[in-house]
Amino acid sequence: MGENDNSNKENGGDNKSPKNKQTLLIMVIASLVTLLMVSYMHSSTAGGGNKKISYDEFIEKVESGEVAEVVIDSDSIEIIPKGEEEKLSGKKTYYTTPVADDSLADRLLDAGVKFEQRESSSSDYIIYIIVSYVLPIVLVWVILSFLMKRVTKGGGMMGVGKSNAKVYVQKETGITFKDVAGQDEAKESLQEVVDFLHNPGKYVKIGAKLPKGALLVGPPGTGKTLLAKAVAGEAHVPFFSLAGSDFVEMYVGVGASRVRDLFKDANKNAPCIIFIDEIDAIGKSRDSRFGGGNDEREQTLNQLLSEMDGFDTSKGILILAATNRPEILDKALLRPGRFDRRIIVDKPDLKGRIDTLKVHSKEVLLDDTVDMEEIGLATAGAVGSDLANMVNEAAINAVKNGREAVNQKDLLEAIEVVMMGKEKKDRVMSAEEKKIVSFHEIGHALASALQKNTDPIQKITIVPRTMGALGYAWYVPDEEKHLRSKVELEERIVTALAGRAAEEIVFDSITTGAANDIEQATGIARNMVTQYGMSEKFGLIQLESVQDRYLSGNKVMECSDLTAADVDREVMRIISKSYEEAKRLLNGNRELMNELAGFLLERESITGKEFMKIFNRYKGITDDGSTEEGSNDKTAVLRSEKTGLYNTVENGAEAVYLEISPQGLYATNIADGTASAKIKQIKSVKTTENTNKKTVRRIFLSRKIPKAKNIRRKLMKKRIFGRLRRK
Repeated sequence: MGENDNSNKENGGDNKSPKNKQTLLIMVIASLVTLLMVSYMHSSTAGGGNKKISYDEFIEKVESGEVAEVVIDSDSIEIIPKGEEEKLSGKKTYYTTPVADDSLADRLLDAGVKFEQRESSSSDYIIYIIVSYVLPIVLVWVILSFLMKRVTKGGGMMGVGKSNAKVYVQKETGITFKDVAGQDEAKESLQEVVDFLHNPGKYVKIGAKLPKGALLVGPPGTGKTLLAKAVAGEAHVPFFSLAGSDFVEMYVGVGASRVRDLFKDANKNAPCIIFIDEIDAIGKSRDSRFGGGNDEREQTLNQLLSEMDGFDTSKGILILAATNRPEILDKALLRPGRFDRRIIVDKPDLKGRIDTLKVHSKEVLLDDTVDMEEIGLATAGAVGSDLANMVNEAAINAVKNGREAVNQKDLLEAIEVVMMGKEKKDRVMSAEEKKIVSFHEIGHALASALQKNTDPIQKITIVPRTMGALGYAWYVPDEEKHLRSKVELEERIVTALAGRAAEEIVFDSITTGAANDIEQATGIARNMVTQYGMSEKFGLIQLESVQDRYLSGNKVMECSDLTAADVDREVMRIISKSYEEAKRLLNGNRELMNELAGFLLERESITGKEFMKIFNRYKGITDDGSTEEGSNDKTAVLRSEKTGLYNTVENGAEAVYLEISPQGLYATNIADGTASAKIKQIKSVKTTENTNKKTVRRIFLSRKIPKAKNIRRKLMKKRIFGRLRRK
């Protein structure tokens, strides 16, 4: 042990020796440069108005009467010519070296020259040396040290490798798991770690060890940093927070030195948590495909790998890191033993969005009209930061309109502001452009309403927005879906292309307004072919992979160029087929489209309820869901496609087939297989004949589909059928 300690001390001395030598060398160089500059300044000052002459020239000037005053010093004689003694500045003087001349005093008296002997002492000389040379050197050292500290942010005179991690304690973060919503799975994983830090005994007793690290992965804005601070707040331990870029400086070797210093500080403050945000800045793979080959970054990464292997987890040190680019991280960094857990912090689902909205609105005054579930449905795909921004925008909008509380309208407008930008009121559109945009947006909405597997319309507007949209149709689903069928995707493509189809049908011309629609439709069709296996031509083959999933979502083809060309042709086939279907739907409802477009052109913005009111009136659908005699309804009642969620109601030999879809509930008589009828509200049971002269029993339920038990209760109350069974 003694030998090891001695060797460690020797090694430590060797490690410090180069730094000390480097410091000393810089100080010596700075001192020499300072001395040279001071000497040069003295010589320049002296040479400007004080000229050296020989002793015989001095005697000649005295005898010729040119000298007014002489000051005799131990090592020089200062000579002031006549006419210069009265000047306060810019005097022209001379000096000479004294010689052994006993008659000098007599000569000066005879010439009438005023002279004196200057007193000299060792203290005056010392003061002169200190002021002239020592003080400038000390000032240079102080300034140099100050500049180095500023550059290295407090790392000492040569401490460029000092860690600059911010250290928080629980009372400073003030964040707990109660402040994080919408990430229940991630919180559960981290709560286990917090419990380990609080009660390590029960885990150690059974042989469990604290995970060395946890990697938080997810899109930007999902709350990765907030989760890390919540862990520190719950654990009541020091929290070291820094970004991956903090390890990178202009000096070579600084990153590795800062990693060592960080873990040294962590060991002193254990138990503690180290949080490295955007770890991909230093953890990027050393493979050349991901930009490897940077020596400084690789040295930093190697040091981080070494430190993560070397520290003792029994001290309670936990490393948390966050990234939205996990695919480029080095494999050695991701292996168990370094980052034992990968915690996905993804976009929240419906429940998560509702909980997040409640967290961000707890300090906001809300009135009774606010329905968080509706807002949650309308914000599909939004992350926590988006939702926080929406709540804040809603509060600002309420104040702007003179209200003391936020209502539902404020929140819906805030969603539009965040998603599409503010209304561009200064943009003036011509009457022709407004008409084109009106038919374009009505084309989208009408095609959606005429199909069965689409989302209900929330709002249609032709008011331009700051993000570039001249108008838009906004759809809000009745429920959140995690899977999409092939039929749903095909209908979404039809809906996207219906705007262009409306332009061609009405104006016999097309515009640039469908650029975003074409982009969306092409993306859906390509995904159907390359990723979802929904193409009969290619079958169940993955032809495209997604890279950078949480940021740009770039896709890379995993097939030959010949196959890629076939993929393009298949995508074009799907697009062309969908476009023809969109034109067919709109051509069959041209009068309705004209009426709706005129209404939108007049109002500029209409709600989904207003749209459906005109739609239902034209189709002859009454409030109770029945169809009026002689109506134009050929699509709203008769349906042949059977997709979605199915239920069967049986009553002896008679059975009706119930189908739930985003547009409502449909019923089909199983006995004769007739087409399904839309169910809206239980008010009547009618037996009518469809176009095929077949009997159809219609049951009318509310548009907002209740749960199965509610359907059964209402049906039994009406004594229509005996039993409801979910398939």
